[in-house]
This record gives sequence, structure tokens and C-alpha cells, in this order.
Amino acid sequence: MLPVSVLDLAPVPEGSDAARALSNTLDLAGHAERLGYARFWLAEHHGMEGIASAATAVVIGAVAGATRTIRVGAGGIMLPNHAPLMVAEAFGTLAALHGDRIDLGVGRAPGTDHATARALRRYAASADRFPDDVVELLGYLEPPAPGQTVRAVPGEGSRVPVWILGSSLFGAQVAAALGLPYAFASHFAPAALDEALAVYRETFRPSRHVERPRVMLAANVFAAETDAEGVRLRTSLQQAFIRLRAGQPGKLPRPVDDIRALHDRATLAGIDRALAVSAVGAPATVRDQLAGIVARWRPDELILTGQIHDHAARLRSFEIAAEVLGVRQPAPVA
Repeated sequence: MLPVSVLDLAPVPEGSDAARALSNTLDLAGHAERLGYARFWLAEHHGMEGIASAATAVVIGAVAGATRTIRVGAGGIMLPNHAPLMVAEAFGTLAALHGDRIDLGVGRAPGTDHATARALRRYAASADRFPDDVVELLGYLEPPAPGQTVRAVPGEGSRVPVWILGSSLFGAQVAAALGLPYAFASHFAPAALDEALAVYRETFRPSRHVERPRVMLAANVFAAETDAEGVRLRTSLQQAFIRLRAGQPGKLPRPVDDIRALHDRATLAGIDRALAVSAVGAPATVRDQLAGIVARWRPDELILTGQIHDHAARLRSFEIAAEVLGVRQPAPVA
């Protein structure tokens, strides 16, 4: 059975705050575990009023402590923002606390605006060193070599599974060259999806991490009792995307009955292209759309995300997705 996972950004809806958002994340994680999802990943974003997962490793620790069986990890840590040693120590600590349930997905983007990126980065060209930083990070997670001076304690020997995240050919090339699993951000940037997967699969070099290419594909899900309600739920993310592109990010907007009354056709067409890898509607509709996504791109794993304003509706959306995908018991993945 195809493993299915959850990607959460700890969304802060309009009318709420970070404390409530993080409480909702813990609730969703427990819900996902009971439904049989394989992983629960959190994403690093900074300076965004509508996202509460900036201190990603801290939230991962809280989620892992509130669950028992589901794998918990980062989707991902934006490696240019951090020293590889500190990432190894943080995730080595999580592994020491929670055992073999921790994943570490790493990406090259800053996860924020230019001004905040400058405040976060260790040096100006840190993104250009991404492949070297990944290799350095992997080394810290291995057992220490004789005479090794710099060590991650905790971290060394933990071999926390590392994934490369990406939305372009660059990440695909890095993952293939290092023999690492690859997760594509198709839920918001699908333009290079076909080419990136082809590059990754065709140039992959087997390693001790994985012997063959392993692709995780991200998709948005807005599932409800009717097609109309699913479409309505999606308007929150559409509005958030439009505001982000206009340089006006904020909390996750409330859904609207007709988004076409608020924005012109060209704007909505651009947003719909960015969010094309989505399943929206009633259970049967979502089932068919997800089946089409899997048939077209043949992922080894599917990771679902849903920026939905109402927490109860978000829980129900992931419940419907689990039902139509046949997710029943925790999947044995590593």
C-alpha cells in the first residue's frame, strides 16, 4: 500500500493566534496517527504571521511527545539558515528522546522574505553551499571516525533519515548524486515537477541511505461532504497565496463563497497553476483526483497538506482523504 503522510505548517487562522495554532497541530498529529498516516512533518517558515512552525525542531519535539507510533519530522529544515552541526545536534537529541521515529527533510530556500533571510543566514552565500552542507550534516549523523575533532553529541551514530526537499532541478540533482530520498514541493510549485522527477530517477546513485530512487510527492487536499464545500475551503489558501505574492502575507484568511468576486480571472489562473497538484471536493471527487496524481507521477509516498481555516473542517478533510486512500493502519516506513 502506498504510504500516505501529513505535512503541517501549523497555520494561524484569522481570529486566532500561535498558541491555538500549535494546539491544533498537536490535535491534528494525534488524529493523523489514529487514522494510520505514516508521517507527520512540519515546515520551517520565518516572519510569517500565518505560520507558527518557525522553531521547527521544537514543534517536532512536542508532536513526537504527544504521539506514540507515527514518524515525526521536518519537511523541512531550511539548511542555509543553520549550521549543519546544530541541525545534527537538534535532530540527534530528538532521536535520543523519541527513538527511531524522527525524519529530517532539508531544503535550500530560506523560507521567508529577503530581509528576514539576511537576519537568519550565517553568511551571504550560504544557499550556494547547500550540497556541501548536506554532506557535512550526513557526516555528523554517522558514527564518529577515529580522531574526529568536531562531533555532534547527541547526534553521532543516530543516522536520522535525511530527505532532500526541492521544487527545482537543483534539489533533484543533489538527492540523486548523494543517493538520498527526494520530496518534491508540488503542492505549491509544480512547474518543474516532471523534469525534476525524471532527472532524479535517471541519475540516481544507490547509497547506504536508499538503494533505489524514492520519491515523496506533496499534494493539497480540501475534502468535504460536497464538491461545493471543498471548493469553498480551498479559497483560504488561494487568498493567502494572492496576499503572499503581493507582499502582504498574514494569517490564514476565512473562506469565501465566491472567490471570483474578489479577484480577477488572470490572478486566479496564476494561483490555480501554482496549486494544480490538489484534490478538492467530495469524497468521490477527491478519490479520483488523488488517484490521477498517483497514476501520473508514480510516487513512492504521498504527503498531504491542507491549509484550512476551520480546525474541525481540517480534521475532517484528512479523515476523508484517509478513507478514500484506504489508509487504515500505520504504514511500516522508515
